[in-house]
Amino acid sequence: MNENVKQQPIRVLNLFTIMDRGGAETMVMNYYRHIDRTKIQFDFLVHREQRGAYDEEIESMGGKIYRMCPVYPQNFARYKRDLHSFFQSHPEYKIIHSHMSELGYFVFREAERQGVPVRICHAHNAPNGFDAKMIVRTYLKKRMMPYLTHLFICGEASGKWLYGEKNKSRFLMLNNAIDAVSYIYDLSKREEMRRHLGLADELVIGHVGRFNPQKNHSFLIDIFAALLKKEPNAVLLLVGGGEGMSKMQEKAQELGIAEHVRFLGVRSDVADLMQAMDVFVFPSLYEGLPVTMVEAQAAGLPCIISDKVPTECIPTEGLVDIMPLSASPEAWAEKILAKRAIPRTDRRAEIAAHGFDITTEAVKLQEFYLKAYEQNC
Repeated sequence: MNENVKQQPIRVLNLFTIMDRGGAETMVMNYYRHIDRTKIQFDFLVHREQRGAYDEEIESMGGKIYRMCPVYPQNFARYKRDLHSFFQSHPEYKIIHSHMSELGYFVFREAERQGVPVRICHAHNAPNGFDAKMIVRTYLKKRMMPYLTHLFICGEASGKWLYGEKNKSRFLMLNNAIDAVSYIYDLSKREEMRRHLGLADELVIGHVGRFNPQKNHSFLIDIFAALLKKEPNAVLLLVGGGEGMSKMQEKAQELGIAEHVRFLGVRSDVADLMQAMDVFVFPSLYEGLPVTMVEAQAAGLPCIISDKVPTECIPTEGLVDIMPLSASPEAWAEKILAKRAIPRTDRRAEIAAHGFDITTEAVKLQEFYLKAYEQNC
């Protein structure tokens, strides 16, 4: 490596569908804000023409955003041609870090052919069940394995699903770390946010997540409907966007509880909204390791999660209860009422002790990139 190259930051190409406020996207932005950008710079290859929620911030930090067509079967031939042209035009990328699970296959294959030495796949989820798409997903994830140099995971279940049990010895854990300081419970901020939301002494149930089947919003609304029968002075705050939102709005109307359910959409002030909540409820059908659960605990929020959420996301003591998805909405409602009395306290020490504080974890990722580059370039 010559002296001129040493003076430039290493540019890491991150692969995403679109840089909106999802769990993996938020996690990568947490790392991006805290790495030394004179040493490591993030760029992004995305697969939507429309701008994402984080695009402006990425550009303000010096990141570049390249756009490809969506990875749909009808686009495969065009996509492969475009990838070939991209890597021909951008030989500066020596590290690729994909957050697209098995859909990164085409990039990994082309990158290997064009001599990109560090090809990282990052497992963020652990789907269960079976549908028609799973046939294609299984095919692609098996095909991509020979092209991967590093197997990152957010939790063991996500790694086993994407890479297979036999590759467990190659797993590299990268915690879904957060800026814990920004979530510390603050009574004055809580009062301010509740005034802003028009809330007084209501019991406020919160959830943060995209409106897709994985997050199980339909069951969450059933739980809340059962809760209202026991505690009529309650409000449900739903933070997130997605195509499934309209169906959930219709369901709330059909159950006659719409006036108690707030659909807040995609927000940039999640840390503040969590101050206003009393109990965080997360009944997902499956997860990798949800960033929002770490955030909720950093805010000192009592949490109730389903038995399908990995327990690796619980760095705190006594703050999180696990409920089976087989339990009735009424049982979940009783658990919420029992959980509401837990006092809110500063949980930073526990968050940091379990590796979820970004200030220390960003240094680890930075050192990984620097070492990988030095060894391979």
